Amino acid sequence: MLIGRVIGNVVSTKKDEELVGLRLLLVQGVDKQGQTAGQMVVCADSVGAGEGEVVLFAGGSSARQTEVTKNRPVDHVIMAIVDEVTIEGRTFYRKEHGFV
Repeated sequence: MLIGRVIGNVVSTKKDEELVGLRLLLVQGVDKQGQTAGQMVVCADSVGAGEGEVVLFAGGSSARQTEVTKNRPVDHVIMAIVDEVTIEGRTFYRKEHGFV
């Protein structure tokens, strides 16, 4: 799993039938300070995430393991909305306050 921030939406009116009904979001990886880290990817959303939220996402075959994405042609999926990140007893992120 990776940690990132939802930075936008992808709208596609013509797509493979297996993608119909999936919400597609742009996710940018972030580090423990909330700074950009890694590439921007398109993720299928399985949890109702919104723009600006910090999320956990996965790629590869793991992306097809949620109920929403099972057997669908997706490479990345958002599977959790993050409430808090703590490393070695220090809190780096809280949903209500952002990155500290």
